[in-house]
Amino acid sequence: MTEKDVFLTPEGLAKLELELEEAKLVKRKEVAERIKQALDFGDISENSEYDQAKNEQGKLEERIAKLEAILRNAKLIDEDEITTEVVSVGSKVTVLDLEYNEESEYTIVGSAEANPYEGKISNESPVGKALLGSKAGTVVDVNVPDGVIKYKVQRIAR
Repeated sequence: MTEKDVFLTPEGLAKLELELEEAKLVKRKEVAERIKQALDFGDISENSEYDQAKNEQGKLEERIAKLEAILRNAKLIDEDEITTEVVSVGSKVTVLDLEYNEESEYTIVGSAEANPYEGKISNESPVGKALLGSKAGTVVDVNVPDGVIKYKVQRIAR
């Protein structure tokens, strides 16, 4: 399986690098210590503390591997290259929902940084895909499970 490019803002890159460093340097030691303590209880065949610590270790190593893959394939979004002519990864887009006459603002980011609660949507999401390449004034159709949402691109910023 080939790994795909992951678009990251400088802020997102720093956040993931920090998470990876903490996972490797701090959390690995904490989990290893819990495993050691659980082994001190004796028989591991019925030792729930040991099983829990080993499961946690597995999840942590999986997250570390995922972070390393993301960082290995990271493509940094250069804010100087973001245009306000068309929507691209890194753009801040104000859209108008034509059905409800409501404005929303989204920042288009890579999937590793997406956080809808912060208004950061993935370039791979239905809304992100539909907006990419659009100009201000364009109406885009977004296919969602309930049908189609029509957004009018109001503004594009960096």
